[in-house]
Amino acid sequence: MFDGKRYWIIGASEGLGEALCHKLADAGAQLILSARSEDKLRALADKLPSAEVAPCDVTNGDSVRKAAASAGAIDGMIYLAGYYDPMKAQDWDAQAVLRMCNVNFMGGIHVLGEVVPRFTAQGSGHIVLIGSLAGFRGLPGSIGYGASKAGLMHMGETLYADLKDTGIKVQNISPGFIRTRLTDKNDFQMPQLMEPEEAAEHVMKAMRSRRFEYAFPKPFAWLFTGARFVPRKLWLRLFRGV
Repeated sequence: MFDGKRYWIIGASEGLGEALCHKLADAGAQLILSARSEDKLRALADKLPSAEVAPCDVTNGDSVRKAAASAGAIDGMIYLAGYYDPMKAQDWDAQAVLRMCNVNFMGGIHVLGEVVPRFTAQGSGHIVLIGSLAGFRGLPGSIGYGASKAGLMHMGETLYADLKDTGIKVQNISPGFIRTRLTDKNDFQMPQLMEPEEAAEHVMKAMRSRRFEYAFPKPFAWLFTGARFVPRKLWLRLFRGV
């Protein structure tokens, strides 16, 4: 499925992105690596058999357009750039909220603006949006992050609705807690905390499937995918003290 295919990975420099690049390379994919840090990207590319570097800042439209041009013809795109600060409404930090929304949602819009017209013109392509279990329903202490991930996931649903009868495959993949420098900010117990390599295996499994929506790890993910059917008072009671 991936052998010889060109995938543009946005958010490739560390964590899940870096682990996923190794998995895709092992499956024979040719990679275009994007993130802000050119040094980290080049260090990663040196470890992979077929990888190019296209640094970009997803919050800057011109930077994304330049990276997209550098990437050239592609068969797939994976958007997993992300930013997170734990925050309650009582501690609202406007700059941090804007940064989460700009990276997690608007960054995706910048990238999709380059990719979707290209894929629709060629009649094929694979779009993978990495959301979060936090995007399924509002959680305490998730100002900015949950909403921005929910926006990206909603965009994926709309893209799927419009493109499902074309040659373009769209997938929303929503992980739970992954051990990264971002989750290191949390001061609460994180159920079923995964290492990036384990999470990357789940993403690969999802990408090989025909499913539009894939959430993991189970059974923790079941709580969130079923959250829309849980009464709000009960839902918030489950997270009392978080």
